[in-house]
Amino acid sequence: MGELTFTPLTDELEDLVTFFIENTWEFHRDPHPSKYKIMQSFHKGWYQDERATFWINKNGEKIGLIILDDITDTIPMFDIRLATRWRGMGYGTEAVNWIKEYIFRLPDRKIRIEAYTRYDNVPMRKALTKCGFVKEGYLRDAWENDDGSLMDAMIYAITRSDWEHGITTPIKLDAETF
Repeated sequence: MGELTFTPLTDELEDLVTFFIENTWEFHRDPHPSKYKIMQSFHKGWYQDERATFWINKNGEKIGLIILDDITDTIPMFDIRLATRWRGMGYGTEAVNWIKEYIFRLPDRKIRIEAYTRYDNVPMRKALTKCGFVKEGYLRDAWENDDGSLMDAMIYAITRSDWEHGITTPIKLDAETF
């Protein structure tokens, strides 16, 4: 593909609000965040504090958002949000690959990258697997939605070593070993 570019979020509050309001986020804690909530989070520094936030651009259009969480930690996590009309076209996979390159090329040498997702977010799970992430866990009632409902979650990760060597190392777990 190679069509996407990634630019840091700056003071584009209006674009951020429009992006969140005009799309539905069925696999996130709040599928319909309010304008007030988005603005409040922005002004409180949520997109910057311990985070790095990037727009995903295609031909100059903002089609998605990447939020790198715990970016100052040795084990960061991330969130990807693609606008509804751009889903299912492989851009999530391209974004995950960009995230790997960006994080593992940072000067403070990250150990691994983790990704948590709801168990029913099959498109994200497929993208993670395509990008060399390994499914490391199934967590029951670990995803709390804003409406108070609970769902199961999955954790995927890629290690620096696997990224450096271009391999995927399976986890060392035998169901019969306790």
